[in-house]
Amino acid sequence: MTAPKPLVEHLIDALAARGVRRVFGVPGGGSSLDVIAAARSRGIDFVLARQETSAAIMGLATARIEGTPGVALTTVGPGLASAANGLACATLDRAPLLLVSDGLAAEAARFVTHQALDQRALSAPLVKGHARLEVGEDAGVLDRLLDLAMTPPHGAVHVELTGEAARRPVERAAAPAAAAPSAPAPAAIEAARALLACAMRPVLVVGLEACTASAAAAARRLAAVLDCPVLTTYQAKGVIPDTDPRAVGLFTGGTLEAPLVEAADLVVLFGVDPVELIPQPWAYRAPVLELGLTPRQRYYATPAAALYGPLDRCLAELAPRAVPRGWPADTAAAHRRRARARLACAAGDGVSPQRIVEIAQDAAPSDARPRVTVDAGAHMFSATAFWQCSAPNDLLISNGLATMGFALPAAIAASLADRSRPVVALTGDGGLAMCLGELLTAAERRARVVVVVFNDGALSLIDIKQQARGLPTEGVRWGRADFAGAAAAFGFAVWRARSEREYADAIVSALRTDAPCLIDVRVDPVGYREQLKALRG
Repeated sequence: MTAPKPLVEHLIDALAARGVRRVFGVPGGGSSLDVIAAARSRGIDFVLARQETSAAIMGLATARIEGTPGVALTTVGPGLASAANGLACATLDRAPLLLVSDGLAAEAARFVTHQALDQRALSAPLVKGHARLEVGEDAGVLDRLLDLAMTPPHGAVHVELTGEAARRPVERAAAPAAAAPSAPAPAAIEAARALLACAMRPVLVVGLEACTASAAAAARRLAAVLDCPVLTTYQAKGVIPDTDPRAVGLFTGGTLEAPLVEAADLVVLFGVDPVELIPQPWAYRAPVLELGLTPRQRYYATPAAALYGPLDRCLAELAPRAVPRGWPADTAAAHRRRARARLACAAGDGVSPQRIVEIAQDAAPSDARPRVTVDAGAHMFSATAFWQCSAPNDLLISNGLATMGFALPAAIAASLADRSRPVVALTGDGGLAMCLGELLTAAERRARVVVVVFNDGALSLIDIKQQARGLPTEGVRWGRADFAGAAAAFGFAVWRARSEREYADAIVSALRTDAPCLIDVRVDPVGYREQLKALRG
């Protein structure tokens, strides 16, 4: 047992031991002040966000990039309630996140009604675990919760911490040793090997679980051995570099990839979480071989054989061997050309979404390739299809929850995690409006972010669906806001662009600027409808 010391110091010790360097949040007057002070004493930075969901998104983006738990901090009551969307985002996007909220002391809870909520009940559907740390409780519960957040499928956990409990000295039991992952059963290994040995036209689909260094290396080895077409989910872009001749584009569970997958005689899912796919029935008859971290709670397709555990170990057990394959030599290239043609969109009044992405890619410096964050909305079709990635987490997106208001806070966190490369936040006007206050966070931190606003004056994805149903236009459009003016007031360098030339000049200048920038681009949304049809039918 370690010597008794304040519970809040045990909390910070547990975070420091796992490599946490930053806590994001909006503090209250209770335990959050103790957390901030204790974190500072250990060299852990506190980043003041303007809204609690943004703080949680910053935490989950940090978790993805750094491989440590993300941490968010809120006050009691409204602070936790405001963080609910960020908690859901972390859990459905499989990012380990610890949310520490203030709590009401047990005796106060009997008579206090101001800001009093059942916080455990509020967070329960959104988190993997919860603890209310009381005076005298063993601090080892913190280690258990953090371990739970880091156990696949990763997700959020919630700690309620009162000010009195934070300051009371307590014991901390030694953390139990983590259980070693179980090895796949011999029968499962043989079944998987048999499936792979018989396949002449396999297709490899890579998902979010492959975004660690070891798993990404295993995915690249498997792609090389199979020498077959490779598709990635949104979150796995870059695991197989987009420049790899085997890489053919995105897998969403939609229609764009259907001709290729329908021609396969085996679908190999490598780290694909079902939460990544759109809600459509699985359409393919070929058997499925799944390699994943853990068995799934729900399946889109029941695998004919499956290996679960660390993905590099699963691949080692599979021991695939190179054999002649039946794919025509130009299969991957032909699919890439077809997909690109289906997703291409022209512009009339303004710049096309496709060209916004392509021009930014062309302008990127070769010695510091930008990371990209992408918000939910119709602009994500072009952002994910046309931005080229070469490493895991080159592109960050909310896919499991698909929440708006993701790109800007994620970009701030990405910039703080790695200041050596700029971060381009590709966001719709609706998504940016939801987290506009975080422009001030970026300015205060001098985050190296370039916010590119697809300004089309609408919730374009919902607008398309409304039109498709023949409904009158209502509740989905607004006047185009002056985001450049707002950002300038917060201290950003800003540009406005109505043409490709204006935009090209702006993005080149912004990527050379070591300070927050925003480019307000007038977008013609005319191509979105065909992109949606190409992707989802």
